[in-house]
Amino acid sequence: MGPLQGVKIVEIAGIGPGPFAAMLLADMGADVIRIDRPGGSPAFGAGDPTLRGRPIVAADLKTDEGKDLVRALADQADALIEGNRPGVMERLGLGPDELLARNPKLVYGRMTGYGQDGPLSSVAGHDINYISISGVLGAIARKGERPLFPINLAGDYGGGAMFLVVGVLAGILEARTSGKGQVVDAAMTDGSALLTAMMYGMRAVNMWNDEAGTNLLDSGAHFYEVYEAKDGGHVAIGAIEPQFYAELLRLLEIPAEEMPQFDMARWPEFKERIAAIIATKTREEWAAILEPAEACATAVYGFGDAHEHPHNVARGTFIERSGVVQPAPAPRFDRTPSEIRDAPSAEEALASWGIQAPVG
Repeated sequence: MGPLQGVKIVEIAGIGPGPFAAMLLADMGADVIRIDRPGGSPAFGAGDPTLRGRPIVAADLKTDEGKDLVRALADQADALIEGNRPGVMERLGLGPDELLARNPKLVYGRMTGYGQDGPLSSVAGHDINYISISGVLGAIARKGERPLFPINLAGDYGGGAMFLVVGVLAGILEARTSGKGQVVDAAMTDGSALLTAMMYGMRAVNMWNDEAGTNLLDSGAHFYEVYEAKDGGHVAIGAIEPQFYAELLRLLEIPAEEMPQFDMARWPEFKERIAAIIATKTREEWAAILEPAEACATAVYGFGDAHEHPHNVARGTFIERSGVVQPAPAPRFDRTPSEIRDAPSAEEALASWGIQAPVG
């Protein structure tokens, strides 16, 4: 049933990082109930993986009945998570002051883009905006090109949902000792900024240049780059350590003395040479040569075929559920494994919390 069996979470429906955080908690065994507005429907259909493993209970939070339902659930919960703009839950009478007065151990997880305070806290935005002011977006670009946003991974999920989950679980652990809950203010600007901690360390010792696309990890180096294969596929090379770099050169049949790894002035020249070599074989041909070797080089896969890679097949990294191929729960626990459970009906879920009828 997962390591979080017995932990009870109320999720106030939202988009982006909120549902993903709730999915992670449910995968790990938490009893999560999602409260959504009447008539609300999954943005991406009933098979949306981010809604897996938990029931959806309809409740209009503008009505007394809907508010009372949330209060009744929060009275029993270890945590509540919500992703509204600052002040919305307070105006509904469901803010942390009210709910913690009823349940002093409640951990109140708040997920926003800009945080609960600051000049932008009440302004609308999306992942691309949050990572733009945190410094992440400006650092992801090839030299001379405009920044490229990493889908919604750095803000919504990496800088948002992951920090919300860590914060909520830390709050629950602390509450079990102190008997007191607290508010977790998880902001995507804060979280995505924290993800860049290593780069700030490198920058402090002059190992990171503020010009994007000129550094070790941002496409500046020829040995940490993506190259196009003969068939239009791609190969990812990450041969940072000298022993891996030496093996890469051996496999590419390049004499080591002709391509000194840290001759930075020649990195563009070295890129061209490697690009010409990679272009002589298909993605699958390079996969057969490079992936088994100690060269830190792999073929590049997308959403359409990553689940077919032999390593992912062997580990069960992807599963199919309700006709939808999707990532399996992670991380893995050897004694209390995570799993995707069939969600009970709204009525069954509420009954298990001692509430006999849904409100909608």
